[in-house]
Amino acid sequence: MTTRPEAGRVTDPLKKVLGAQVRDLRLARRLSQEGLAEELGVSTRYLAGIERGERNLTLDSVDALAEQLGVEARSLIIRP
Repeated sequence: MTTRPEAGRVTDPLKKVLGAQVRDLRLARRLSQEGLAEELGVSTRYLAGIERGERNLTLDSVDALAEQLGVEARSLIIRP
């Protein structure tokens, strides 16, 4: 976690935010990790790493993930 000095509050790194958003969207669409990983052409292990906020994705990867989930890419990195 990091602190945003201007706001004086603790926030999660973007990759954690992205991971939580991906997991929430996947579950809302009743997709398994295996199913989504297959659709994305990545391993289940890699997708699990994304959902845990352990992977640094390229912008192209974020775009592809958002497209597969049917959302705008920016919605994956906006802190709730």
